[in-house]
Amino acid sequence: MLNPTVNRRIMEPVKIPITDELDLHTFRPGEVSGLLKDYLTECFRAGIYSVRVIHGKGTGSLARSVHACLSKNPMVRTFSLAPPGSGGWGATLVELETKK
Repeated sequence: MLNPTVNRRIMEPVKIPITDELDLHTFRPGEVSGLLKDYLTECFRAGIYSVRVIHGKGTGSLARSVHACLSKNPMVRTFSLAPPGSGGWGATLVELETKK
């Protein structure tokens, strides 16, 4: 029988630097909704109102998930796919409201 205290993995919070870019490649799909909401809140607090969210191209399912989250977030003024030089359909540009 395995000792549960030896095999238990302690999960510590991950600290992400707050910049005008969020790359979702290292996160699991189930983490994206909460992460995106929290990240945009921290951007707003830091005075960052334009954010590029990199979701990758793939099947487009992560992009659709990101867009669904953004459309429900009252802090988001607008969002659109990035132009070709900024990631094209593999990234989304987000403009936040400047007042809460």
